[in-house]
Amino acid sequence: MATVVVLDLLAGSSLGLLPLLTLGPAFAVTGGVRHTALTGLVALVLSVPLAYHDHLLGGPRTTVTLAAIVGVTAAAMLACRLRAEGERRLADVRLVAEAVQRALLHPVPRRAGDLRIALSYTSAAVDARIGGDLYDIARGPGGVRLIIGDVQGKGLDAVETAASVVGAFREAAYDEPALADVGRHLEDHLARQLGGEKFVTAVLAEVSENEIRLLNYGHPPPLLLTCDGRVHRLEPREEAPPLGLVALAPAGPEPYGSAFREGDQILFYTDGVCEGRDRGGDFYPLEDRAPHLLRARDPQDALDLLERDLVAHVGGPVPDDAAMLLVRRERP
Repeated sequence: MATVVVLDLLAGSSLGLLPLLTLGPAFAVTGGVRHTALTGLVALVLSVPLAYHDHLLGGPRTTVTLAAIVGVTAAAMLACRLRAEGERRLADVRLVAEAVQRALLHPVPRRAGDLRIALSYTSAAVDARIGGDLYDIARGPGGVRLIIGDVQGKGLDAVETAASVVGAFREAAYDEPALADVGRHLEDHLARQLGGEKFVTAVLAEVSENEIRLLNYGHPPPLLLTCDGRVHRLEPREEAPPLGLVALAPAGPEPYGSAFREGDQILFYTDGVCEGRDRGGDFYPLEDRAPHLLRARDPQDALDLLERDLVAHVGGPVPDDAAMLLVRRERP
């Protein structure tokens, strides 16, 4: 508004910039209701001497301008109030989402014996923190057990299925004597709950002394990063169907294992990570980037660096939920 006044005074009455004072309350919509009302009042006050300077005072043009300022100010105040109500509702929804997140995906322990654990979760939904990806860690009879998975589909149905799988894992991980028994428990649970309508790709793991045992249900294989800088894809000997579809195959997945020694680390991830594309359509080169980005002393700092690199590669929000779980075995 100050710019309009200065330009009008310099240009004289020939241009007639008086109607541009309505820009003040129009832009004030980004503030609060009181701020917008004050801006409209200032515009009205400025319009009187400016109309006098342009020899328009008392004319129809001035009357129309004053009416326009009042109308724009009223509309901006209404927009401010509606926006404030929307922000309050959004804040309530976020509180509910955070409560659901704490119940579904509670914070994982950062230490478990000689293991250090880091987590990264990026939801594809705008302003959401949860989605169809799932993870959990528990202590079992044979060592630390964990799961990471991806539910078919998106939205609230996927969140509900993820909650069901995590709950079944927590129940089985503490009691079942073997990792294969945990997998059968999850399959039986999904068969009862879903009736073959959905499936969940997942990796189950059990970390014991100097070894890790795995069960892969059609999920991207974890990456083993050894202390000497080598990278290995921990792929199963044979592909297996996802949880929920195991009954359609001749047999379920076979457990397999790998050495897991001091200084080694294993990266578990969902397909939202390895299938992230840049603008040219190239997939995120996880196996090339991970060895260089996961060298930080603190595992969470290392995983945060990898997450930022993924977002930079995609060039914005990830198009699919992306979860990563980093397990590092500390040196003595």
